[in-house]
Amino acid sequence: MALGSTVYKAELSIADIARGYYADHVLSLARHPSETEERLMTRLLAFALHAHENLRFGRGIATDDEPDLWQKDPTGGIDLWIDVGLPDERSVRKACGRAGRVVVLAYGGRKLDMWWHQNADALARNRNLEVVTLSPEETSQLAALAQRSMRLSCTVQAGSAWIGSDQSGCNVEVQHLKRASDP
Repeated sequence: MALGSTVYKAELSIADIARGYYADHVLSLARHPSETEERLMTRLLAFALHAHENLRFGRGIATDDEPDLWQKDPTGGIDLWIDVGLPDERSVRKACGRAGRVVVLAYGGRKLDMWWHQNADALARNRNLEVVTLSPEETSQLAALAQRSMRLSCTVQAGSAWIGSDQSGCNVEVQHLKRASDP
């Protein structure tokens, strides 16, 4: 018998100073049996960094045709496609053809370094692609915040985010490997 996803509930209060975005979100995140809490919480951080009333989680790690998060316009066109982890270069290229803007929130320490070394030249061709990274220490601290029921707040300002609960929190510095080009 196959294991099902574990559902995590999050009440997330976001204050994004630069964008002037202040909102509370009640979110349900399905954690696939093969997904770590580190990846789950990195997806939650990706939501906080790009929060919008139309931003939604994709169907999950087991689907290739959807991102981890996406934002669609009223016609169904994809404004924003967000992948978390170290996606295959071909799938990133395909996403860049389907969406107005693509963000890869990459993490993984030495694996990240190898992934970037192997894919940097090919990814550089995608003008609508942004690649940002988190350190292993930061994603580990994010994972420590994971609970089946969470009440978190996140303040985003000047390339960093503080996310935490009443008991603990962490600061995350988002580093850019590639910025999207101006059209």
